[in-house]
Amino acid sequence: MWVAAGLGAAIAGLAIVLETRVQRCSLQRLIGIAIGTTSSLFAAALVSVVLGRIGSGSPAIHFVQVACLVLFVYFGAVTGAAKGELLNLGALGGVFGAETNKRHTHKILDTSVIIDGRIADIADTGFLDDGVMVIPQFVLHELQMVADSADSMKRNRGRRGLDVLQRIQKMPHIKVQVVQDDFPAVKEVDMKLIELAKVYDCKIVTNDFNLNKVAHVRGVEVLNINELANALKPIVLPGELMRVFILKEGKEYNQGVAYLDDGTMVVVDNARRMISKTIDISVTSVLQTTAGKMIFGKYDERNQAVAAVAPPVERRDPAPRREQAVGES
Repeated sequence: MWVAAGLGAAIAGLAIVLETRVQRCSLQRLIGIAIGTTSSLFAAALVSVVLGRIGSGSPAIHFVQVACLVLFVYFGAVTGAAKGELLNLGALGGVFGAETNKRHTHKILDTSVIIDGRIADIADTGFLDDGVMVIPQFVLHELQMVADSADSMKRNRGRRGLDVLQRIQKMPHIKVQVVQDDFPAVKEVDMKLIELAKVYDCKIVTNDFNLNKVAHVRGVEVLNINELANALKPIVLPGELMRVFILKEGKEYNQGVAYLDDGTMVVVDNARRMISKTIDISVTSVLQTTAGKMIFGKYDERNQAVAAVAPPVERRDPAPRREQAVGES
């Protein structure tokens, strides 16, 4: 009786573990396991026929046949699971194509992009109305720890992140899904996000530079909010006249520094004495860096007369975005 009870408990535990693993597996991996197992069964059957003709009725031969069956099935399942991600289910169409398209419309939100808050503005414009916003449980836990921090600045950032999530959930065209998937063997949250993106075959939305690089190395697509912001910055050509507000002096001699509304730094020669004034400058060059775009210009009093005839590009006072601009520079 006790042996039967122990065997039943072991089978039940194995069934629970298998069910949990199957829920985390993608459809491509499951199909790969099925193909690998079926192929290994055919191979084991051929080996059993050959061994049966060699030594018919021998107990040793029966043991070898069973051992070959178990080993072939195991290696077939492992190989199919490893190579299943290479299957292109979209080419099959029908149910498989719909499943693939459904997975690709999922987007996993990172903690940094939630705290940043610009994802809510982007979603509100309707650019992200297709698909599901996936919020992992471990991201919510990290966000709650930041909101409960003893540091007042971190606490305010965490609470703003929670407010951003509530705002996104109230949008009628956005579907938010909280998933309980976790990876206890992985300690870092960034690596958990990459593993979860592989399971769901979807993209990660973030503004973390390091996560962006690591995800690309691991073969996971990333939507970077900072790259989107840099792409949307206005194009300025050398020789163009523009109006800026000189905020502070620059590092070099007789330089002034201004910031546009989007946080772009403008370095102006001959503008040190024009601090706290709005002046017209002539653009000399534009430098694109990994941190953003920098504009170099020159202040010349003769530009004021030209600007009176041809008004320059109007740039409002960037004081409300001063802190963000300094951080990006």
